Amino acid sequence: MLVDVTRVAGSVQTVAILGDSIGVGIGDPAQNGGWRGFAPLLADALGAVRLTNHSISGSRVGGVRQLQLPEALRARPDVAVVLVGMNDTMRSDFDPARLDDDLDQVVSALKAAGAIVITVRYHDHHRVFPLPAFLRRALGARIAALNEVLDRVATRNGVALVDLDVLPGIYHPTAWAIDRLHPSELGHRMLARAIALRLAESGTVVPGEVSLDCAGGRPASRLAHLGWLVFKGLPWLCRRGRDLVPYAMTALVTRADRASP
Repeated sequence: MLVDVTRVAGSVQTVAILGDSIGVGIGDPAQNGGWRGFAPLLADALGAVRLTNHSISGSRVGGVRQLQLPEALRARPDVAVVLVGMNDTMRSDFDPARLDDDLDQVVSALKAAGAIVITVRYHDHHRVFPLPAFLRRALGARIAALNEVLDRVATRNGVALVDLDVLPGIYHPTAWAIDRLHPSELGHRMLARAIALRLAESGTVVPGEVSLDCAGGRPASRLAHLGWLVFKGLPWLCRRGRDLVPYAMTALVTRADRASP
């Protein structure tokens, strides 16, 4: 998707977004349909004249490497945001070593092409989307492993990193959409602001700022909340549970065996 950003050009001409549904903007519905999200807010703050959003809902790190990276490189971005990994934590073939290799290739290729790259490490998912204890422990262990990969790749390549876990206000319910999986309009604004500030700290010229005043989105009704839970939330949890539950049960049995005298 290519979006023209109507702001006077600054030092950043092109911004590229690589990732999954959060990059798409899900959780921040636009007035005219579809999704907006953090990407155009960030591009506007950076004074960019072009935004290329390569994000695909449901993407995993390997998919970003195979499908999105070649498109992003063709766009020759000045700034590239890579936000991906949560979908990997919920799959039976979760493999930190493979994630490290794929993510490192994405980040290093973008940096070699001249882009300023920034990635995002994840928050404590259970504090937003409560889960049974055995699933919470299993998912928490995988998110911790993913964050370790993100830390290593960022350090290895010398790129900036935004840590959602320490972002002020990120655990407030208003920062999250109906599904508690994607940021709300406010959450997307918070993410865009955090990325812009981190880029500025790293030396990137950021002529504008991201407001946290919500405007332009479509608020969800109580009926929409209920509808999401019945028709999307529970089915999603069941689908993902088929991958995560066996791992969680194995971990539970292992803990029990270790605790036995």
